[in-house]
Amino acid sequence: MAKLQPASEQLDALVIGAGFAGLYQLHTLRDKLGLRVRVLEAGSGVGGTWYWNRYPGARCDSESYYYSFSFSDELQQQWGWNERYPEHGEIRRYLNFVAEKFDLRRDIRFDTRVTSAAFDDEANLWHVETEDGQRLSARFLITAVGCLSSANIPKIPGLESFRGEWYHTGRWPHEPVDFTGKRVGLIGTGSTGIQATPVIAEQAAHLTVFQRTANYSIPARNGPVPEEEQRAIKADYAAIRELGRKSQNGHPFLVAPESALDVTPEERLARYEAAWERGGLRFRAAFRDLLIDKAANDTASDFIRAKIRSIVKDPVTAEKLTPKDHPFATKRPPIDSNYFETFNRDNVSLVDIKASPIIEITPAGIRTQDAEYELDIIVFATGFDAMTGPLLSIDIRGQDGLTLRESWAAGPRTYLGLQVAGFPNMFTITGPGSPSVLTNMPVAIEQHVDWITRCIQDMRDQGLTRIEADPAAVERWVAHANDAANATLLPQAGSSWYLGANVPGKPRVFMPYAGGMANYAAICEQVTAKGYEGFILSAPKPVGQEAGQGAVVG
Repeated sequence: MAKLQPASEQLDALVIGAGFAGLYQLHTLRDKLGLRVRVLEAGSGVGGTWYWNRYPGARCDSESYYYSFSFSDELQQQWGWNERYPEHGEIRRYLNFVAEKFDLRRDIRFDTRVTSAAFDDEANLWHVETEDGQRLSARFLITAVGCLSSANIPKIPGLESFRGEWYHTGRWPHEPVDFTGKRVGLIGTGSTGIQATPVIAEQAAHLTVFQRTANYSIPARNGPVPEEEQRAIKADYAAIRELGRKSQNGHPFLVAPESALDVTPEERLARYEAAWERGGLRFRAAFRDLLIDKAANDTASDFIRAKIRSIVKDPVTAEKLTPKDHPFATKRPPIDSNYFETFNRDNVSLVDIKASPIIEITPAGIRTQDAEYELDIIVFATGFDAMTGPLLSIDIRGQDGLTLRESWAAGPRTYLGLQVAGFPNMFTITGPGSPSVLTNMPVAIEQHVDWITRCIQDMRDQGLTRIEADPAAVERWVAHANDAANATLLPQAGSSWYLGANVPGKPRVFMPYAGGMANYAAICEQVTAKGYEGFILSAPKPVGQEAGQGAVVG
C-alpha cells in the first residue's frame, strides 16, 4: 500500500469508542499491561451508545445492579443505583463515575470521529485518520464502537420538505424536546418506540404511532431500589456475578429446567402470571424451551397476546397491536412501562403501515396509502444499522487494501466475533459472530476485553507482534454460528434487526452468536488453551524501532 503521512502519535493500541467497552479496554491495556493507549470518541463525553440515546423513556432493559462492571469490587460497593431499570442519565452518571475513579479521561480524545484505518503490512501498524485530520499509528486497533450506535434513518421521500421538526431516537438532542401541544408522529414500535410512546403521549396534544410490526412486550415493573435491597445485592455480588457468567444470556438467573409442555395448563398459566407480575426479561426464563420449540413458544405467545387484548380497550386497536407473524422473543423482546395502556388514551392513535404503507413525508406531515396525517414533530424510532453499521461507517482497510465492506459484502464473517481474516491485529469487541446483543452486554464486553488483554499479554511474553484470524477458522465459525442460530426459533422473525432486515439492501444474515454466553466463553478459553487455535501468530522481522512498539515487542 502507499505510504501515508507520518503519524502525529504512535501507540501500542488505539481504541475506537468510549462506552462500556472502550473504557474497560483502556483500563486493562494501560493500567494492567502498561501499554501506551489512546481512545478516540466521536462524542463530547463518555457513554458510547448512552451518550447519544437520550430520547424520552430511554432506559436499560437489564436490571441496574448487573448492568454494570464486575471487574472492581470497590466500584461495585461504592456505586448505588436509584432505579431497577436505570434511565439514560443515570447510566451516563455511572460511566462518568467510572472514568473519574480510574482516571481514564486523560487518555481519551473526545469530539474525534475516526474516518479511516489502514493496515501497513510492511511496518505491521494500523494508520488511523480522523475527521479533523489527525493521524495516529498503533500496533493494535480495537473497535469498541458498540452494536447499536449507527442510527438507521429510513429514506422516505419528502423528508427534506417537512416544515416541522424531526428527530431520530439514537441521535436525540441534549436538551429535552418539548412536545406540549404538538401533534407528534412516531415511526417504529421496537424497544425504542415502546419506551418512548408512553412518555411522549403524556405531553403531546396528539400522538400517532406508525407501526410496521406488532411486538410482544413484558411490563418492566420499574421502581426505586430500596436501601435494604441494595445492601443485600452488594453483600452477595460475588455469587451474583458468578451466576451471570454461568448463564446463557449473561443475566444472574437461570432458566427453569422444565418444558412448557411438560406441566399442566394450570401450572403453566400460574407460572406465566407470576413472571408477568414480576416483569422484565426473566419472563423468558419461565421454561427452558421457549426459544427452541415452536409449540412451547406458542404457549408464551398466546399468553401475551391475551394480555394485550385484555389491556387495550378498543378491539380493533388491540388486534393491530397483537403480534401474529413471529414467535415471542425471536425479535429483541422489549419491556415497557404502560405501553399497551397508552393506546387507551384519547390523544393516541395507531396506524398499521403494513396495511397502509407510508408513501411520503409532506410539508405538513406523513402521507400513507390511505390518508395524510398533519404533524408538528416526527420521531424516528427506527433503530440502528445494527452490529455491522458502526464498523462499516469507517473506511477500514486490511492487507492488500482489502476493505471491510468488501470482506462483508455477503454479510459479516468473523472468527469468534473477535477478528476478521485479512485484518491483522484488529480486534472487534462484541463483533458479529459473538453473543453481544443476545446477552446482558457488560458481561459480553468484559469477557471480550479480558480475552483481548490476555492475548496481547501472551503475545508480548512470547515476542509475537501479529495475530490474525485463519480464513479456514472463520469459515468453520460462521458455519457453527449458523447452526447455533438454526437450532433456535430466532431466525423465524424475518423482519428482525438481528438479521439486518430493518435496513434496505443489507444482507440477511443472523449476526449474533446464539449458542449462549457461557458456552461461548468456554469455547474462547479452549481456543486460548490450545495456543490460540484458529489464529495465525507471528513475529515479523522489525522494520525499525518505531516509537510506541517497545511495550508490545517483548
